[in-house]
Parts: sequence; structure tokens; C-alpha cells
Amino acid sequence: MTDQYLEVEESEQDVSAEAVISQVLDIINGAKSMPLSSSVIVSREEVVGLLRAALDRLPDELRQARWLLREREEFLAERTREAETLMEEVRAQAERMVQRTEIVRQANSVAQRILDDANDEARTMRHEAEDFCDQKLAGMEIVLDRLTRTVQSGRAKLASPPPPAPVKHESARAASGTEEDGFFDQDVS
Repeated sequence: MTDQYLEVEESEQDVSAEAVISQVLDIINGAKSMPLSSSVIVSREEVVGLLRAALDRLPDELRQARWLLREREEFLAERTREAETLMEEVRAQAERMVQRTEIVRQANSVAQRILDDANDEARTMRHEAEDFCDQKLAGMEIVLDRLTRTVQSGRAKLASPPPPAPVKHESARAASGTEEDGFFDQDVS
């Protein structure tokens, strides 16, 4: 394992999966080329380790999304309790003021409006949390797709044999009129 992999594994436990995948892409992009080839040499152990680290971090990001949903549910429950408390107060007031039906009607209307507002706000929060999760998952999907294509391309390059280098014979050089040192007529003054 390289120092980079250890760095991610030991000292940066709260690094996102996307950051780990970006590090894998950096490793692949910065890999040394094989002599006489466009293929690169990449440590399989290092890349696999980083990809496993990214997969291990995915549940953390999903856990954060669940936490947002739980927050939304708690908010909705709190607003519902507030609305129920307000409704109880309105009912008690209505019982004391039976003669004033208009006041009771207005209180019920206010309580219903508060309950509707709380439900609308909770619905909005749920949609925002779902959109946030969808955006994060879409971003991870794009990064994983790019990484997969890069790895497949690298493997394909490693699997294909390098093209043979053209060999010039001495007679072909003499016939073309060129010299080995690359002298051109244009360079002569």
C-alpha cells in the first residue's frame, strides 16, 4: 500500500466517497507510462483499496441523508404537536365562549391554517432532502462511470500488443537523400 492510501485510510476518516474516487483518478492520471507504450502502470492493490474505501464511505453519506429525513419527520411531529396544542386551546376557548360562534370559527380557521402551513413546510423539507440525496447519488454515479471507463480503457490498452516499430534500411535512407543527423537544405545559408 502506498502512503496516499494509508493517508486516506488512517487520517481522513471523514473524507467523502467522491474525494476518494477523485484520488483514484489522480493516481491513474499521474501513473508512469510503460516504456515504448501509451499504457500506464497502476498499482492494483492501491486502486482497489481506494475504491473499497470509497464504497465504505457511501453508507456514511446515505446515513446523512437518512438523518435529514429523520430531522424532517421530527420537525413535522413537532409542528403537529404544536398544531394539536393550539387546537386544544381553541376548543377550550370555544367551550367558554359558546355564544360567540364567530370567534370559535376564526380560531379553528387559524389552527387549520397553521396545520396546513406545517404540513406544507414538512413536505417541502422532504422534497429538498430527497433532491439532495438524488444529487449526491447522481454525482457519485458520474464519478464511478468515469472511473469505470478509465479503468476499462487502461485494461484494453494493456491487453493489446504494441504496434511494431518501422525499420528503415540503409538503402532506403540513401535513396531518400536524408542524413542521419537530420540536415535540411533550408538550414543552409
